[in-house]
Amino acid sequence: MSLKYNFLKELLAIDSPSGFTKNAAAYIHKAIAETGYKPTYTNKGAVKVALGKKPTLALAAHLDTLGAVVSQVKADGTLRFSKIGGLQLNSAEGSYVRIYTADKKIYSGTILMDNPAAHVNKDLDHNNRSIENLHIKIDEEVFEQEDVADLGIAVGDFVCLYTHFEETESGFFKSRFLDNKAGCFILYEVAKHFAKSSKDLPVELFFSNYEEVGHGATSGFDPNIKELLVIDMGVVGDGCQGSEFTCSICAKDSTGPYDYEMKTKLVRLAQEKEISAVTDVFPFYGSDGSAALRAGNNFRVALIGPGVAASHGNERTHKKAIEATIDLCIAYIEEYL
Repeated sequence: MSLKYNFLKELLAIDSPSGFTKNAAAYIHKAIAETGYKPTYTNKGAVKVALGKKPTLALAAHLDTLGAVVSQVKADGTLRFSKIGGLQLNSAEGSYVRIYTADKKIYSGTILMDNPAAHVNKDLDHNNRSIENLHIKIDEEVFEQEDVADLGIAVGDFVCLYTHFEETESGFFKSRFLDNKAGCFILYEVAKHFAKSSKDLPVELFFSNYEEVGHGATSGFDPNIKELLVIDMGVVGDGCQGSEFTCSICAKDSTGPYDYEMKTKLVRLAQEKEISAVTDVFPFYGSDGSAALRAGNNFRVALIGPGVAASHGNERTHKKAIEATIDLCIAYIEEYL
């Protein structure tokens, strides 16, 4: 498979923490429309597109990411912040950020420990990282609260971390928020693949926008949906079989097991089609599928995704994992017909 990854690179460059996803959703809407399909927005701002007249199978990925909002302007002009989703503070420390104001100004800054100079803080290596002792230093001449107010920065403004995207010659993608913009790229490639045919597919693609805060896929699907195949990151870590080169098929996460029949079919298809995939259990994990089930949707739900290392931090995956997941999605849809 020889793919162009411009969609992934460009989507990663668009800041989109949960609650601030309008620009990323618009990018996806435009890209899907260019394949020939007719995407729409849900009332909550998610993007969905039917590949046929009466979808009964949905594939979902989430376009929202981790991030933060300004929670306090301190007396010295630095900012406290509140996390959006499960942002890992140990990897967030030292990150460059963009702060978006209500009047559409953008300022840069850095997340730092309080008293961050090693030359004066002998306990710097040992201090616990928490939102109580981390702050954002704004890249402007600010010395007190009034200076920050003059910039237009206020409590509630969104804080977006730089992704530090890099593609290596060896096929790796390194970036924040591969969880789950890699999944969005996979759905986009699925749309492109089937747009080449004239088949009326009973399939809906769904790009949710509140997954990181737990209610992305709770509503908005076509009322005829019976099965939901979630595309999200596969866990890479101790106790898991997944790797950055394979597609992970999740049998169970922290919210419980996924549908046995769907999981069994995915495993069989991977074997028959010689798609690189492993089955795994994710111990500290929830997904759009979990949210859909908690909301009372009468779906059968399964979960797959490319293996992503260092989840919720400075993440990494490989083209092989992304392309294996695309292949498994296509195989599942083709057998579903």
